[in-house]
Order: sequence, then C-alpha cells, then structure tokens
Amino acid sequence: MRLTCLVPLLFPALAVAGPVQIPGPQGPLEAEQITVEGADHAVVIIPGSGPTDKDGNASVMGIKTDAYKQLAEALAEQGVASLRIDKRGFYGSAKAIADPNNVTIAAYAQDARDWVDHASALAPCVWIAGHSEGGLVALVAAQDQPENLCGLILMATPGRPMGQLLIEQFEANPANAPLMPELREIVEGLEAGQTRDPAALTPILRPLFSEGIQRFMVDGFSYDPAMIAKDWQGPALIIQGDEDIQVNARDAGLLQGALPQAQYIDLAGGTHMMKAAVAGNPVATYTDPSLPLHEALIPGIARFLIEHTKPE
Repeated sequence: MRLTCLVPLLFPALAVAGPVQIPGPQGPLEAEQITVEGADHAVVIIPGSGPTDKDGNASVMGIKTDAYKQLAEALAEQGVASLRIDKRGFYGSAKAIADPNNVTIAAYAQDARDWVDHASALAPCVWIAGHSEGGLVALVAAQDQPENLCGLILMATPGRPMGQLLIEQFEANPANAPLMPELREIVEGLEAGQTRDPAALTPILRPLFSEGIQRFMVDGFSYDPAMIAKDWQGPALIIQGDEDIQVNARDAGLLQGALPQAQYIDLAGGTHMMKAAVAGNPVATYTDPSLPLHEALIPGIARFLIEHTKPE
C-alpha cells in the first residue's frame, strides 16, 4: 500500500487526502482516500458502468460530473472518511488487469470487499456506496459480508436486470424506434449467454456491443438486483432522483420491496448524477462539474449514518 501526496483539506475535522493502493489480480488497485481523524464511518464509493473514474467522470464518453469527488469531500465535512475507487482495468487501476472488459460483477464485488477491508483502518463502521451499476456490485459484495461492513448505500441503483433497463432506456427516445427490434434480439441473446459478431450489427450499435462489452453483458445481465437484495438483512439506504433518465422510481420501489428495513431518500428533481436537474438541459448534470450535488443528498446520508453509529 502507498499513501502519498497528503494534502490537508479545509474541513472542520482534521482530514487528509491522497491516493492509496491495494493488490489487484495482476497489478495494483487504486483509490483516492480521505482520512478523517476520529471518524466513526468510512464509505467506499463504487462507480457506475463503463469507464467511469473515481471522481464520476468518463473522458471517452464526454461525462464530466465530479459527483463522487463532491460526495467524498462533502462527507468529510460531516466527519466521514472515504475511499473512491478506480475499477480494475481503468485509470489508476489500469494495471490490475490487461483487458478492462475482461471482468465480471463477481470480480468487481471481490475488489469492493478488499477495499472494505482496507477502509476498516479508517473507521470502525464501513459502508459500500454504489452508484448505478456500482449498486449492484455493492449488493453482490454484501453476499459474502466483510467483517466491518455496516451496510449499503444504493444510489440510483437498478432494481431490475440490466438488459431490461437498457431496452427501456432506448425505448425512451422515439428516434431509436427503428433500432428496437434488433436491440431486443441482441439483449435476449446476451441474456441467454449468446454473443453476436459486432460486424453483423447495424453500424450505430457496434460501439455499444463490442466483443469485450458483450462478454461483460452476458455476465451482468444474469443478475437480478432485487432478488440479490433480499439476502441482505443489514442497514441500507436507497437514494433515487425523480428526474433520473437512466434508473427510475420503479427500480427504487423494487429495491425497497426487497429491503423492507431500508431507508429511502427521494431526490426531488434529482438526476442520475444525484444533482438537481437543469430546466431545458437534460444533460447538464452529466457535463458540468460545477453543478453541486442535490441539496438533500448529504444531509440525508449524514442523518442515516448518525442513526447507525455504534455505541462506544
């Protein structure tokens, strides 16, 4: 493990930030750690799908949000330590595996458990906060519960298999109507474990279904988040924005039904990036990192964590 470039942060509690590493399958896994003196809680932030980095950005997709960075820094102001990770094969964790598409949800979940073990040195109570696909990873990781895992924070997390969600997302845009028959065939095949030759697909779909991505989808589409959630009996917090164009209230409802003990935060007017929607610009929260997190997000998480602080 290495901890370098410690930078004092201007938070009420003494906090320091810097990159840390733990062993990965072929090379190191990396995260940005914020250590808070005397913290009761530490949160491991798991990114969403694709090449999303530890800050919530994805340069190849034009996504620039800083949402996870903002989340970690705001939690530090509340006295909460954090690790926000780069997934194996990407960015600081690029050397962990040779092919970033040669992954499974189970492999991501094992990495999450390993990060929980590392975060146990930051606070006595560790939480996995998964965003979008990262919420599924959190649920799978909790099936083999690490010793100091106190609970789950599920942010804009699907409650249905991801193939179903992908079809719904495409259907939401009327311009995709000509593509829907082919898309449904592709998804049905992937759900059955069958891949397609990308060269045989309509050109506009090829980047979405490369050979490597299809391999990952075969695995990812096999998981039903709501069914997996039924196995978790510990504390859970479900967070969902009602202006989310990727995951919606139906998903949150399915998770709530599977996790009757869970608390729920409704981000009124909130988008998938946990920020307030900008009128007339549905992609603003995906492309403008200066936009702040939704005003209800941090207070809601802080209250939840306080309620689950272990007595001394």
